Amino acid sequence: MGWGVLHLFCRARAGAEAKLVAAAVDEFSGAGPDNQVVSFAVLGHKGELGFMALAPDLWGLQRLQSALVAAGLDPVDSYVSLTEVSEYSKGLPEEMLEARLHPRLPPPGKGVLCFYPMSKRRQPGQNWFTLPFEERKDLMHGHGKKGREYAGRVVQLITGSTGLDDWEWGVTLFADDPVSLKDIVYEMRFDPASALYAEFGVFVTGLIAPVDEVCRRVGLE
Repeated sequence: MGWGVLHLFCRARAGAEAKLVAAAVDEFSGAGPDNQVVSFAVLGHKGELGFMALAPDLWGLQRLQSALVAAGLDPVDSYVSLTEVSEYSKGLPEEMLEARLHPRLPPPGKGVLCFYPMSKRRQPGQNWFTLPFEERKDLMHGHGKKGREYAGRVVQLITGSTGLDDWEWGVTLFADDPVSLKDIVYEMRFDPASALYAEFGVFVTGLIAPVDEVCRRVGLE
């Protein structure tokens, strides 16, 4: 079974304290061996600091959100999803499936991330959900093959959000530099699975660092 995933993009209110933000993250992380938080400074106007939290218990994610609000942060956007194994993943090695269901984040050496939601199109002539399964499987196989060309440069985690949030999937990309993020997204948009059938939401880019450093970078004391 997969884990709950909560992306929070926040701004700091007047009076927010770095020690309280860090305490909220530390308490959540210490509450269970599988609880994880990736903290990052957000680039652009979509927030100041962000958190990607994973946990087997959704109540744990809710407590983290409440604790961050109590520490002086206001979420300006969020995304709720679950780690999952795709229906097109049958036959993959067990270690690959385990990495999708129970990832360990952030990947070593990856200092930048981007997050975006996406769905499959339902337009006449471009309705993903009316394609036969084998055709969808072949398209996704080609899509994944292109993505694997970036092995070592980019680590991708796709989480499911159908019925949980406004889009069908959340995509989080971890990379060693922003050029890798730009290159993989650009190239994969030419793949038929994306070019014909994908719709994308808002992209958010962040610089990964321990929570204390992120707070300092955004001016919290």
